[in-house]
Amino acid sequence: MGSADIVPGVSGGTIALVLGIYTHLIDTVRDGASVLGAAVKGDFSGVVERFKAVDWAFLIPLLVGIGVAVIALSHTIEHLLETQPVRMSAAFFGLVIGSIVVTAQRFKPDPVRMATLLGVAIVAFFVLGLRSGTVDDPALPFVFIAGAIAICAMILPGISGSFLLLMMGLYETVLGAVSDRDLVFIAVFGLGAVLGLAGFSTVLHWALHHYHQLMLAGLTGLMLGSLRVLWPWREVPAGKEFQDVSNMSMPSGDVWMPILLAVVGGVLVIGLSILAGDDSEDEVEDEDEVQTTSVG
Repeated sequence: MGSADIVPGVSGGTIALVLGIYTHLIDTVRDGASVLGAAVKGDFSGVVERFKAVDWAFLIPLLVGIGVAVIALSHTIEHLLETQPVRMSAAFFGLVIGSIVVTAQRFKPDPVRMATLLGVAIVAFFVLGLRSGTVDDPALPFVFIAGAIAICAMILPGISGSFLLLMMGLYETVLGAVSDRDLVFIAVFGLGAVLGLAGFSTVLHWALHHYHQLMLAGLTGLMLGSLRVLWPWREVPAGKEFQDVSNMSMPSGDVWMPILLAVVGGVLVIGLSILAGDDSEDEVEDEDEVQTTSVG
């Protein structure tokens, strides 16, 4: 997940979904959010109880793994993105294709779910083509909202937080604030991120446990639409970042190696899914399906 989070256009949530830990991750984050909620209400006995309820044996190793990957691989991946943009884009394109195949196998298609998948894919494709101009001196309320929105990408497959910041025109501004140690900016952004993660994880928790199959269809569509960001052959103006989404063009120049890397990436994801086991996410059922079965 840490390796994926480094790459613009790829989300750690995608990896969690492929490896079958996505629902458990959302549940754990939601449990952590309940600790924050109890603290805000002044219910300190509730804070202790809910703190103990968090699955720390799952969360701590996961966070350590993410941190180690970010520290160990960020420089290497950023260097490759700058020097081999087409091949790196193709490799991650293949990873997401493999993720789509794995996730699609976990939901049972019906007209509503297929319409959801296609609708989300189309909306994501066009929305991810938008890009705002850089906002140099944003108001603090906007910074707070940006933090709340960007953090949602951490637990949503197919979208990266860095790309959402780019769409809002705050990518360079946030990097500059971190580099300049602008503590006020960082604190406001961080507060928005914490509250956004708490609120969004609660919504996802409810949706996954009540409409699990429909959510899988939506998440698959989200990853499908996000492929626009990773298309290897693009007309990117000089000086633009790797994340900039410009006009997609036909394959040219370096073609066969990127295709090979895409295939390897897809096979790697499918192989990881097989090793992880495909039934871990199947334990969650739609509440309406369970009720229908019980009545029958």
